[in-house]
Amino acid sequence: MQERFCKKCFLLESGKEDTLKSIREHIEKIPAKEKCGEEKYKSRLSVCSECDYLSGGVCQKCGCYPEFRAAFLKQKCPYKKW
Repeated sequence: MQERFCKKCFLLESGKEDTLKSIREHIEKIPAKEKCGEEKYKSRLSVCSECDYLSGGVCQKCGCYPEFRAAFLKQKCPYKKW
């Protein structure tokens, strides 16, 4: 059986557990004063989930992992979507 690749998903949904685990570990190490709140984080990811550039957990325009970038308080979407 061929494995399906979800193009419009975050890492959590795309089956890339090892990468997601690594990103979550890095997010946990972000100092509290540099990390955005949970509500803002979810809001940012909501915007990214609707973006045409999201593919397989990666922004196809800038190459970032939105689940990581969105965790930083001072980070911005390079396309000013959030």
